[in-house]
Amino acid sequence: MSAPAVVHNTFTLERAFPFAAERVFAALADPARKRRWFGEGDAHDVLRFEMDFRAGGLERAEYRMRDGTSFAGLILEHEATYLDIATGQRVVASSTMSFGGRRISAALVTFELIPRDTATTLLFTHQAAYFEGADGPTIREAGWRSLLDKLVAEVAQHA
Repeated sequence: MSAPAVVHNTFTLERAFPFAAERVFAALADPARKRRWFGEGDAHDVLRFEMDFRAGGLERAEYRMRDGTSFAGLILEHEATYLDIATGQRVVASSTMSFGGRRISAALVTFELIPRDTATTLLFTHQAAYFEGADGPTIREAGWRSLLDKLVAEVAQHA
């Protein structure tokens, strides 16, 4: 029996911030700040990062994997459409990822900001369909855990 052509998965991650929701939201909304925590990384070079932060706006990123990685030289592309934005409360986007010119996944991602006195809880939900050759749910969740840790650092550094 062969593996299914599409694997579906949902996970939710939580992060706590000792800051008001508006400060956390700013790190999601500002292109320069988002590029730092979401776009930049040790395993790749950023070839393009564009962000039109409004409902209906697009976010596009393109990365070249660096030498020394398993995928050296290959291009990773991310494209998202912002579906809903409520300032200081939530961001919902649909996104696709392509690797080496082949689409590997489609997802719905939701960032919910829940005020807690002078602090904020972030609930991040990722609902995805992974196609043949995709990294799969386990690796994607680990990737998002790392990205959210970088978001926490970004908010703390620029609070």
